[in-house]
Amino acid sequence: MSSSNSVTVQILDKEYSIICPPEERNNLVGAARYLDGKMREIRSSGKVIGADRIAVMAALNITHELLHRQERPEAAGGGATREQVRDLLERVDQALSDDPVSKSD
Repeated sequence: MSSSNSVTVQILDKEYSIICPPEERNNLVGAARYLDGKMREIRSSGKVIGADRIAVMAALNITHELLHRQERPEAAGGGATREQVRDLLERVDQALSDDPVSKSD
């Protein structure tokens, strides 16, 4: 692919140049904006410090949202996965808030 297929997006004040087919540009830009917004929410909470930790928390939150949306039509039997993700998010959040390294990143 040539550089004309490259798209530059900004996520948490950093620029990333990504090669992408022209028909996927709008989706890529939208995804980058969504991710940037999630990462900014997490950073502004003050609970997570460090870009890599913020990115992991954003990925977990977005995954949780995706699983929640997929399970909604399945009224029966979908609660176990949602509960597992919620529990995982709580444990990661707790581990990050207790980790002295995360406060110095």
